[in-house]
Amino acid sequence: MTISEIIFYLFSAIIVLFSILTVTSRRILRAAIFLLFVLVSTAGLYFMLNYQFLAAVQLTLYAGGIVVLIIFSILLTSHISQKFESVSLKKQLFSAIAVAAGAFLSIMVVVSFGFDKLIEVTDNPSMSAIGSDLLNYGKNGYALPFEVISILLLAAMFASIVIAKKDKKTN
Repeated sequence: MTISEIIFYLFSAIIVLFSILTVTSRRILRAAIFLLFVLVSTAGLYFMLNYQFLAAVQLTLYAGGIVVLIIFSILLTSHISQKFESVSLKKQLFSAIAVAAGAFLSIMVVVSFGFDKLIEVTDNPSMSAIGSDLLNYGKNGYALPFEVISILLLAAMFASIVIAKKDKKTN
């Protein structure tokens, strides 16, 4: 086993472990910190695949921006010590069935897909080509998805603050 395989399995184990801890943690701040470990490990996998740009975006946008935004919203709404309610056995059973079905479906799709071997290596695009694609709204452009995601995240942030502030009694 090579060092690259060991590091890959290490990152994969970290992602699986902290993903499970993220969704099973009863404390909201701990869940956000566990999510941070998942996102940083995912960036590590991108670095291993030599996708430095995608890894940098993963670190700055998701691990750096989104998790900090989540943590700030937790701290600003004074719910740092909040514990989620315990999940009933019925919900746990249905969740386990949904997870097993989703995992089975995902594995079947990946196994049945005929992956083509890469015959020729593509040239590295220039920075100007990457920049024009990032700012382009047309074909192969990424500006519109970034705008839609930013509006979605802003709406989710407002909604989470409104939901968190509803706990106070208004008499």
